Amino acid sequence: MSENTGSAEPSLKEDVLDELGDDRLVEIADLLGTDAAGAQDVVGSTVSELSGGLREKATADPAQAEEVRQALAETQEQQPLRGVATLGGLGGLAAGGLMSRLLTKMSRPVANAVAKKTGLPPATVSRVVELLIPVLLTVFTKRAAGRKAGGAR
Repeated sequence: MSENTGSAEPSLKEDVLDELGDDRLVEIADLLGTDAAGAQDVVGSTVSELSGGLREKATADPAQAEEVRQALAETQEQQPLRGVATLGGLGGLAAGGLMSRLLTKMSRPVANAVAKKTGLPPATVSRVVELLIPVLLTVFTKRAAGRKAGGAR
């Protein structure tokens, strides 16, 4: 994943980890049977795979590129998800609209790629991906709101 490329803006991984917070990271670590550092690695790999998948779709055929553009535009019009919606509940996915559907479609291949990379069971990684999708939606929406407000976060 291309992390911070010289800008002052935190990387997507950093934003996701900040949004997760220590408590949720511990929950993911418990789910994975690892420590916080191991959970951070899996979260980082997952974020990298998901963002890479979005980039691929954005440069693929015109229909897929348009779908990504529409999903990103939609995040600019939404309020950041809060509370239960960010904790992997169905309400969070329903509130995510097109971007949620895109990320959900990508979740199985992403989970398989991360499982292969880490040696973790795909079903376990799938659960982590499910937990991260609402967090990613929140981060995308907050980033969009920050850009709308002239870069203020």
